[in-house]
Amino acid sequence: MEKTTRFARTLLATVAGLTVAGLAQAGEVEVLHWWTSGGEAKAASALKATLQAKGHTWKDFAVAGGGGDSAMTVLKSRVVSGNAPAAAQIKGPSLQEWAAEGVLANIDDVAKAEKWDSVLPPVVANVMKYKGSYIAAPVNVHRVNWLWANPEVFKKAGAKVPTTWDEFFVSAEALKKAGIIPVAHGGQPWQDFTTFESVALGVGGTDFYKKALVQLDQGTLKSATMDKVLETFRKVKGYTDKNAAGRDWNLATAMVIKGEAGMQLMGDWAKGEFIAAGKVPGKDFTCAAAPGTAKAFTFNVDSFAMFKLKNEANVKAQKDLAAAIMSTDFQEVFNLNKGSIPVRLNMDLAKFDDCAKLSSKDFVDTAKSASLVPSVAHGMAVPSAAAGAIQDAVSQFWNSDKMSVAEAKAKIASAAMAK
Repeated sequence: MEKTTRFARTLLATVAGLTVAGLAQAGEVEVLHWWTSGGEAKAASALKATLQAKGHTWKDFAVAGGGGDSAMTVLKSRVVSGNAPAAAQIKGPSLQEWAAEGVLANIDDVAKAEKWDSVLPPVVANVMKYKGSYIAAPVNVHRVNWLWANPEVFKKAGAKVPTTWDEFFVSAEALKKAGIIPVAHGGQPWQDFTTFESVALGVGGTDFYKKALVQLDQGTLKSATMDKVLETFRKVKGYTDKNAAGRDWNLATAMVIKGEAGMQLMGDWAKGEFIAAGKVPGKDFTCAAAPGTAKAFTFNVDSFAMFKLKNEANVKAQKDLAAAIMSTDFQEVFNLNKGSIPVRLNMDLAKFDDCAKLSSKDFVDTAKSASLVPSVAHGMAVPSAAAGAIQDAVSQFWNSDKMSVAEAKAKIASAAMAK
């Protein structure tokens, strides 16, 4: 609370110090986003306050039902009618798809002034660019390849938090014998695929992951390594409970928090559930890289695409928005509230918890070693048609004990060709 109050005071002081001339140049930023609950709402209000401190007006673009297809449909109609918002929450290959339509603004001047190329890993910067020019500003980094565990139930079962898939199944068996559900899972397609990509990365390695799930290389998708990935993936399912189908991810996390389940494979948004329950990282819960993936990092980056505007004052406000998103102050406040980590490489993490510090260290290390890879499950790697088709094929395999590994492999390879 004190941190938020200090932040608010700083912003009010900034507003008070604005000159009349400065306010005359103020514009409006209309922003499409769906950060409406809990820490996300606090994070969004921090961005709004930053822009208001510069004298600009913030206008929320209301989105019904979160960031779904309906939001994109409304956005498309607005853009087609020549009434685009200043910014919209869009990520991954979808950024390039919008840029190809010629509706996104070039913000290279902001990126150059703020030295984005030197503070962003190239693999992330490239997602924010179209034909070499920045068209979006990244907000944060979520690590997807996490394993969350309850150390108390592991101790009860005489098991250790696994670092390899072989160890994972030894621990799962021990948890099962102790009467604990080994793996908390929500049987929804995106959750199935989140687990699948961690298995693929841990079993196949970074090069396999890139070729199979990012480049969609048919030979790799049909390889013997894919057999092993699918076999391991199916084995994981054997340690979930019969009520997993349709369960929301946060309810699966609650099972680990309560000690009903031992572990969960889920992105770092799960940490927010532990923190909200008053749990302390390293004491009440363990955060570790998914088995076999300690030296790799699957990223999910939220970003705002900047649309072409005609009003000069609004263009200035839009550029201030882009600069504010990448500022160290906002990156700290936003990510402390969101549970993610700053996308900037040169951040002071003194206020962040141990899980965030580990995530940030691995983010920096994997950026240098070329083991920083986009999450397919969360829309960062391939066009939406192929991603959706592969996800459906993976879920069909997860939910059907009768489908063979060979059939699943053929379905996934075929799905990768979806346009």
